[in-house]
Amino acid sequence: MTASPGRRVLLAAPRGYCAGVDRAVIAVEKALEQYGAPVYVRHEIVHNKYVVRTLENKGAIFVEQTEEVPPGNIVMFSAHGVAPTVHDEAEQGRLATIDATCPLVTKVHKEAVRFAGEDYDILLIGHEGHEEVIGTSGEAPDHITLVDGPEDVAKVEVRDPSRVVWLSQTTLSVDETMETVDALKEKFPQLISPPSDDICYATQNRQLAVKQMGAEAELVIVVGSRNSSNSKRLVEVAKLAGSREAYLVDFASEIDEAWLEGVTTVGVTSGASVPEVLVEEVLEWLTQRGYGDVELVKAAEESITFSLPKELRRDLREEAAALMAERGGLVKDISGAPSAE
Repeated sequence: MTASPGRRVLLAAPRGYCAGVDRAVIAVEKALEQYGAPVYVRHEIVHNKYVVRTLENKGAIFVEQTEEVPPGNIVMFSAHGVAPTVHDEAEQGRLATIDATCPLVTKVHKEAVRFAGEDYDILLIGHEGHEEVIGTSGEAPDHITLVDGPEDVAKVEVRDPSRVVWLSQTTLSVDETMETVDALKEKFPQLISPPSDDICYATQNRQLAVKQMGAEAELVIVVGSRNSSNSKRLVEVAKLAGSREAYLVDFASEIDEAWLEGVTTVGVTSGASVPEVLVEEVLEWLTQRGYGDVELVKAAEESITFSLPKELRRDLREEAAALMAERGGLVKDISGAPSAE
């Protein structure tokens, strides 16, 4: 079916992969290509079901804890970053490592270390349990207090109100974060802001595009996984911008046709860890139901790229074998079968 009169799709730009996600996914693919399977990845490399399944099919093995990786293997740290203790665990476990942490997350980690070194209390705005928050908190656990939204501000205590700074999880809603910052500034007037905005450019740009389409689209479909913080924020932003309904789906097959009742304009966007193929499937699904007229809603141009992790320029299989040789034990060969060292 082609476009039906009056029915249209507003397609957000930018959408999908950000530079940090692109770097992390390519890093796993390159590691598998260079070193062969298995390559272990601590936590999901990015929060997207399709990406994780695709990489698993290529030979990546995703684990929750570093201790699950057999000695003498390669482990990659996800784009969300890890605490220094995780690097220590990898060293103790005789593992070669690849750090695929997004450079923008690394920037927040460095800010946490610097402010802690200057003995500031650090108020980290973010969601409890999120991998990025766990990693950042681990950089300076004695100096960091998590603030999970404006409702948390009342119970925040600091040692010296004149030496307090805020940092944030990079994938939050801009509006949500600033609401929390405003509440913190009311309580701590001398609160210092970080040198630059810690909410990443990709999160801001995707939210801006959704804000522009929200007033016109009765329905907004956000492609993304439910454990993706930035994808969930896009649903919230769409509703706040005026959309009657907004839903998060991993795949086009999850869309309910009942959502289209009385809808002439559908907005479509995707989280920063979503490959374009999933958006194309949603557009095809909508076309088959008469929404074939697609208009681009462009909020920003993105040209940022990040170089691949430096570890990919080394022979990590050889490094892993050397770690085993130094400390004794069994080495896992490329196929995963143990062999005597």
